[in-house]
Amino acid sequence: MKLNKQTILILIVVFLLAACGFKLRGQISSLPFKSLYISAPDGHTIGMDLERAVSTSSTTKVAANATEAEATLEVVSAVNERAILSLSGGGRVRDFNLIYRVVYRLIDKQGIEIVPNTEIAITRVLPFLDAQILAKEAEEKLLQKDMQADAIQQILWRLSAIKIPS
Repeated sequence: MKLNKQTILILIVVFLLAACGFKLRGQISSLPFKSLYISAPDGHTIGMDLERAVSTSSTTKVAANATEAEATLEVVSAVNERAILSLSGGGRVRDFNLIYRVVYRLIDKQGIEIVPNTEIAITRVLPFLDAQILAKEAEEKLLQKDMQADAIQQILWRLSAIKIPS
């Protein structure tokens, strides 16, 4: 089997990327627990999205209740905020600052707090035009979903870095 120069070059690049620890976005190393219970406030989709992310991207099993799990991830709050960022000369809003705040903590099976209340705040700028109100509302919802997905990734990255003493 003959390998041409281009194939060899591609193989070298792939091996170098793998050797330096490169991972695609969304890939996390395994969490330090065999099972995890996720508790989230009612009316928010972050709990379901966290469960989906944990079950698809790690070997950790999502437990049905806290007594079956090695640890409990408790989402204390998840809040969407919107603040005026800038105004035009005529006093009309030009930009909004969208903020998504998540506060979470991690508790082990004995009730000992492994990670105290930790806040993740993600912001996005939403340019605003009065002529495009419906489109901007749809864009705002998409940005909020994107910010929640980013917050979930940050939570999982932080949890994967935890070292549990044996």
